[in-house]
Amino acid sequence: MRIMALDIGDRTIGVACSDEGLILASPVETIARRGPKADSMRVAALVKERGVTRVIAGLPLTLRGAEGPQSAKVNEFVEVLRRRLQVPVEMFDERLTTREAERTLIAADMSRARRKEIIDQMAAVLILQTWLDARAHGQTGPPS
Repeated sequence: MRIMALDIGDRTIGVACSDEGLILASPVETIARRGPKADSMRVAALVKERGVTRVIAGLPLTLRGAEGPQSAKVNEFVEVLRRRLQVPVEMFDERLTTREAERTLIAADMSRARRKEIIDQMAAVLILQTWLDARAHGQTGPPS
């Protein structure tokens, strides 16, 4: 059993996947957005290839916890995924994951060009790792 997380942006989708023990999240790839049909087909192919049983989509909320314009775009794509995939698709708060991923990559002394290539994958890793850790500790939301 594996869980996949998506960091859904306007231009790219970062993808991460758990190990079979549901302990560790690892980066998979960054999908260049080409349209809902093509994007959902690529996600479906990854779900099948990796034996994924659940997909976690990061929901970009404001700092106050409200949904904004980007949340609406993510919700639209998640509905496309739910119609295409044979596994549950769950939304999960992703506030500040991209900023945290950027800080982590800068701390690792990664070049700006390389950070740009993998930032979305790392954001997906943070979304998934937070989800995995919350579930391991019996929480339903992000750890406090």
